[in-house]
Amino acid sequence: MSQGNKNARPEARLAKGFRDIEAAELGGLNEMLAKIREVYERYGFEALETPAIEYTDALGKFLPDQDRPNEGVFSFQDESDSGEGGQWMSLRYDLTAPLARYVAQNFQTLPKPFRRYAFGNVYRNEKPGPGRFRQFMQFDADTVGADSVAADAEMCMLAADTLEALGVDRTNFVIKVSSRKMLDGYREALGLVGEEHNNTWLTVMRGLDKFDRLGREQVELLLGPGRRDESGDYTPGAKLDAQSIKRLGQLLTLRLHVAVQAGVTGPVFNPLINTGQKSENTVRRTLTSTIASIMRDHVEEFHGRDVREIRVLEEGLRELEEMGALIAAAGYDDGRIIIDPSVVRGLEYYTGPVFEAELTFEVKGDDGKPVRFGSVGGGGRYDDLVARFTGQKVPATGFSIGVSRLQAALSLINAKKTQALGPVVVLVMDKAEVARYQQMTQSLRHAGIRAEMYLGSSGMKAQMKYADKRNSPCAIIQGSDERALAQVTIKDLIEGAKAAAAIKDNKEWKEARPAQFSVSEASLVEEVKKLIARHQG
Repeated sequence: MSQGNKNARPEARLAKGFRDIEAAELGGLNEMLAKIREVYERYGFEALETPAIEYTDALGKFLPDQDRPNEGVFSFQDESDSGEGGQWMSLRYDLTAPLARYVAQNFQTLPKPFRRYAFGNVYRNEKPGPGRFRQFMQFDADTVGADSVAADAEMCMLAADTLEALGVDRTNFVIKVSSRKMLDGYREALGLVGEEHNNTWLTVMRGLDKFDRLGREQVELLLGPGRRDESGDYTPGAKLDAQSIKRLGQLLTLRLHVAVQAGVTGPVFNPLINTGQKSENTVRRTLTSTIASIMRDHVEEFHGRDVREIRVLEEGLRELEEMGALIAAAGYDDGRIIIDPSVVRGLEYYTGPVFEAELTFEVKGDDGKPVRFGSVGGGGRYDDLVARFTGQKVPATGFSIGVSRLQAALSLINAKKTQALGPVVVLVMDKAEVARYQQMTQSLRHAGIRAEMYLGSSGMKAQMKYADKRNSPCAIIQGSDERALAQVTIKDLIEGAKAAAAIKDNKEWKEARPAQFSVSEASLVEEVKKLIARHQG
């Protein structure tokens, strides 16, 4: 390095696709995680934490591109390992692949089925965009060792209960269910079976998975020649023929066809709009109870084959019917959970039922335009993932909430919610009396009140500005006059701000002295508790 660069200071900047998370958001995040954890534990899941880094070969073929280990994931070579160049290691892409490694490693000692939940950040080395980051949090629940579709149905119920626990009304979300076996049946009907078509089919699935975000027209470009996005970036397509593209496009919109048959008039999209003939719940029940038979008709109409000739497709439809029966028996067929063949899930490892949790309401964004969040979680059955390590099939199913995305949606729902109160701030009016101020602060803390003594070196005006920035409910002031009377002044910063907004001039301000009162030192804790209770109520 040249002498000119030796003393250069680094630029303070965030890595692209990452973000800092500040106290107010973290407070909401912790509340949200606690509610999710409570639901997951009520279902019998227990916590497990796995490292953020795994050996790359443990993620294996489920990486976005196995020929380039750093494509799609963040990878590096561990130079401390023996061997040429060291072993490749990767930041976890999701929480499922590390679970598969853990189960394989501890298979003999684990209870079967093994039910675990986990939450933490995952990392994607992908192009960031609005609302899309390279680091984000997921909260997963998985059942390993149960091959019954009852386990998959339970995951859907868990997803519904979790969203309700987080304050989402059941009319504002839907858990959509489909099956990879059904898609495998379509693959067979389209003549794309065989290893030579694996890459093409993976491209097809990733294209179909973007239906909710891009719509049918743009997805059909991904199934065909390819698509160029608004930034000019080009995504190669699957190069399917026009007839195959048409058939898959019709599959994606099949739910809309079923809704029309159920008696909905007018525009039909998510959320389903009822304009007269039948209630939305009736429509959604119809989607759950009749979709399999409609799909059979669709296969026979557009592929010219009896669905029973395509064994994997028939098996997938039977599983969906069985899940529908279990969902109805548990009382969740009221619109919360529906069968929807447009659900694909982009990852390759799913082998059976797949599901997505989707928010169906719209809110206004910062620009005043409507924003619809769509999918905030998903999952499915992955019976082959553990077998990569053990050579034995180990059935498994799971559900994952995109915590960061869901939190963003919930923050817009609760946009008018009051910001969480900060700590009470005890001002330092006389540096010779710091011990006295510290004693006041500790008395508040011992009473369970968040409190801090100002530790800077500024005067009263700057200390008050500091308390405002901390969103403090009040500031505690004791100068020499108060101290002589064994009193303190409590300045209610929230009421003070409201009163100040109505005061027109400095004279009026001096006369009003808004939201400020004196109490004895002995009653400080009691009076602060009353003040905080008023603002929290």
